[in-house]
Order: sequence, then C-alpha cells, then structure tokens
Amino acid sequence: MKLFESIESLGHEQVVACYDKASGYRGIIAIHNTTLGPALGGTRVWNYASEDDAFFDVLRLSRGMTYKNAVAGLNLGGGKAVIIADNATANRELIFRAHGRFVESLGGRYVTAEDVGTSPADMDYVHMETDYVAGLANKSGDPSPVTAHGVFRSIEASAKWRWGSPALAGKTVVVQGIGHVGYYLCKELHEVGAKLIVADIRKDKVEQVVKKFGAKPTTDDAVYSEKADIFAPCALGAILNDETIPQLRVEIVCGGANNQLLEPAKHGEALAKRDIVYAPDYVANAGGVINVYSELAGWTTERALRKADEIFDTVLGIYSLAKEQGILTYDAADKLAERRIEAIRGLTRTKPQWPRKG
Repeated sequence: MKLFESIESLGHEQVVACYDKASGYRGIIAIHNTTLGPALGGTRVWNYASEDDAFFDVLRLSRGMTYKNAVAGLNLGGGKAVIIADNATANRELIFRAHGRFVESLGGRYVTAEDVGTSPADMDYVHMETDYVAGLANKSGDPSPVTAHGVFRSIEASAKWRWGSPALAGKTVVVQGIGHVGYYLCKELHEVGAKLIVADIRKDKVEQVVKKFGAKPTTDDAVYSEKADIFAPCALGAILNDETIPQLRVEIVCGGANNQLLEPAKHGEALAKRDIVYAPDYVANAGGVINVYSELAGWTTERALRKADEIFDTVLGIYSLAKEQGILTYDAADKLAERRIEAIRGLTRTKPQWPRKG
C-alpha cells in the first residue's frame, strides 16, 4: 500500500488510523478538505476484506463528501470514517465511545454522523465522548423528507431542462426502491399529479405505495425497461451499467441512490449517447447532508427544506455548464464544486490582533 501517494493523488489533508485495545475498535478517519469548513461525513461500519480495502474506501468516500458539501452550498468540508467490524457486533457502546474519543481528539476538524451500518443510537454513544457529531435522534431527526425533497426538486429541474417546464403532472416516473427516501419522493410526486411505477424487494413497501398513491407495481427485473418519462433510482448504487442502460425507455434519470454509475466515465457517456438526461446523484440527494448541516447550524426543518429547494437551480446550472463546455453532467458537477472551493480559498485572510492576549 502506497500510503502517501494515495493521499496525495486524491488531495487529502489528513488520515488517522485509530485503535482501542479495550473495545477492539479499529477505525480510519479521513479528512479530505477543510477549505469551506469542518470536514463532515458519516461513519460507516463494514467488515472489509482487508485493511487496504478500508483505507481506499475511506479515501474515496471522504473526497466525495467534499464535492457533495461544496455543490450543496454548505460551509463544510469533506470527511469520512470507517470502522472495520462486523455490523452485527453487540459491543456497540464501547466501540462507538472509543470512536467518539478519536473524533474529539481532532478538535473539530471532523464532524461525524450516521452512515451505512450505523444508527442514531450509535451516534448517541459517540456523543457521550464528543460534541462533534450530528444525526442525533433528538435533534434533526429523520433526514429522509429533506433528502426526498431535494430529489423531487432535481426531477423538476431536469423536466424544465428537457421539456421547458418543471411541471410533472401527467408524467410517468419509475421509482426503484421504496425505503424512507423513496416513499417521501413518491408522496411528493403523487401530490403534483405524476403517475408512479414502483419496485422494491419488499412487497409490503410496494403495496403501501400502490394503495396510498395509486402506483403501478413492477418487478426488479422489469423496472429498467418500463416505458416512462423519468427513472428515479432510490435503492442500491452501480445500477446504471452495461446491462441496464440499453434497457432504459426514459428521457431523464434522477434519483436518490448513491454512486448510480458503475463506471462514471463509461456509463455517463452511455447515457449521453442515448440522449438521456442524467442528474448527478450526489447533487440530487444532497438534502441528506443539508439536513445534517441544519442540525449543526440550529436551523428549523422549514429552513432545511428551503435550502433543499436551491438544488433546483444547482441542477440547472450543472446542465448549462455541461452544455457550454461539452462535458458530461457529472464532470460539470465536479467543476462547480471545485469552483466554489477555489473561490473561497482565494479570499483574503485578515490577520487577528497581535500579540494574542492571555
């Protein structure tokens, strides 16, 4: 493993390997960039096959958070933490309290939250040792409504770009994945008169949406080939690939799932060749991190939803930049993030009073 070469190539500021003998805790905290503010990113628990796998995953994820936070217009940098463990472990209090102590040792450079394999209850253990944690059960609560609203506004922006109007009444939307985000997205789409086709491995979730919102059920195998206007993936990542893209019969892909493109360059190009508008996933689902930021900043839910509304203009800006420069939309999203980071980095720094008192 070429440690420093990997850190340099992705532009990280700091990577900390952490170990606690009493709990058996093994964690890695990666701080990618703090130009815009403290590095925010969740803690993921995963039983990695090797330490190298954990190291490269935390580097990749933390860099992604820098771009997500920047594009969302938040005063936050990007970071991530991974804990190498079986998610079924019963030793959660000791492990997450140990994790909280290492987060605390960074002095506010990194703020953690829940992610894959963690829950608000785990964050409560972290909070016993540090205040640099968000996503607590008694604070901002379930981020799903804000995340879904951001995806909804992204769909409206995509409709405006494609058809000249954000109106979704009469449009058919295929929603893949009826978890919390998928459910609230269906609710908003139904309220504006969109027609729904839904799929999920959990039949009870599908039945709920069929009953409440008049959706048409479909299967996991048929979901990609349904004739519709919009495909909204809200389940697993890597679902846009060599096998699925040729099946699509839609004009827009915009959903809440992370890492939708199996290979961003290859499959982003494949969508473009089919003249399918693609809303970069980390822009469309930025409502989740907006919800976390609202907790840190003391915002109300209403203010968080207003901030998620801004995703509409951000998505339109990405489409305009992609067209102007002849690049793919996910490249345009990265450029937008980099522009904001460089602009803030270039601000004149004023000096504090000197000498310091006390």
